[in-house]
Amino acid sequence: MFPRPIEQQSRVVQVGYQAFLPVALILWLLPLIAVMIFSIKPDGDFVQGNFWGMPSSFEFFTNYGKVFFESDMPRYLLNSVMITVPTVIGTVALSCMTGFALGVYKFKGNMLIFFMFIAGNFVPFQILMVPVRDLTVNMNLYDTKTGLILFHIAFQTGFCTLFMRNFIRALPFPLIEAARVEGVAEWRIFIYIVLPLMKPAIAALSVLIFTFIWNDYFWAVVLTQGPDAQPVTAGITAFNSQFRAAYHLMSAGSIVAALPPVAMFFLMQKHFIAGLTLGAVK
Repeated sequence: MFPRPIEQQSRVVQVGYQAFLPVALILWLLPLIAVMIFSIKPDGDFVQGNFWGMPSSFEFFTNYGKVFFESDMPRYLLNSVMITVPTVIGTVALSCMTGFALGVYKFKGNMLIFFMFIAGNFVPFQILMVPVRDLTVNMNLYDTKTGLILFHIAFQTGFCTLFMRNFIRALPFPLIEAARVEGVAEWRIFIYIVLPLMKPAIAALSVLIFTFIWNDYFWAVVLTQGPDAQPVTAGITAFNSQFRAAYHLMSAGSIVAALPPVAMFFLMQKHFIAGLTLGAVK
């Protein structure tokens, strides 16, 4: 049984909801606000123990200038772009094809293959750390962007196939049958009939995968080292010095690293929401 909308609740419940919502929002944003304040503090505040107080001076341009012009942050950002964009393209392309095959064709072993894709999502990736790292070393892919791209595609294709297969099965199948009656080849059905109908799902999935890959830290640390291949999430740790961390620069770098996925979401917001809610209302 679904809860009643807030508009249909009592006045007490509505007032409590309206009062609690700003508090919940502040608690949710509190870590981000703290990082933003850290990013404009001078280094001396951390030396003196002023972690949570107001900045003694406004060092926005100094800190962010060091991040962009006195560090390898631009290279880390470029690495993230060169890793994330091919991964999104490769993952979405593969999942569209596998989702089409599993969603349209009925053959012996269809459900077994589908369950294998699903089962891969339940394997904790931490237990794969050692074998995956050894495999990249043996294949000469360790500390390369290519290795990180390939393994990201491999790990994300299972979830994306589940998403696309269920989406394709909800499409009107008579369109495909009518095309087959007209003698249209299967690859043309996929490209000219199914793919245009999948645009909302492709947009939603692209935003999700872009966010997952851009924000990945685990595999970035395990499979890469150094500025030649490391993405921005792992490169932020380069602001650690030998004896202490440069918290003001790490915070500024974190804000810079968070901007692309946020921008991606707002640019694709309409398509993202349409892809997630398509079919919710008949």
